[in-house]
Amino acid sequence: MIENGEATIETSEAQLKRLTMRSWRRGTKEMDMILGPYADVHLPGMDAVRLVLFDRLLWENDQDLLPWVLGQATPPSDYALLIAEIGTFARNRLQP
Repeated sequence: MIENGEATIETSEAQLKRLTMRSWRRGTKEMDMILGPYADVHLPGMDAVRLVLFDRLLWENDQDLLPWVLGQATPPSDYALLIAEIGTFARNRLQP
């Protein structure tokens, strides 16, 4: 992270807050409702490598993410397992 031209280290608490906020405040309400609850449940238990991957995923456009999660389009291979996990989590939340 760069602030005022100097590199700073983000604390793990700050990273989790940032990722959670970005998960809940996407460009579309549909992705808010998919990624927000997923982040609330899963981010605290993710290891550093998985957090970096999730952070990268959050930079993707919602117009790409939603079809990936819904299984309407094939996600890039590096996201495939994470997208599958998110999709399963979202579907399970909707079941009575």
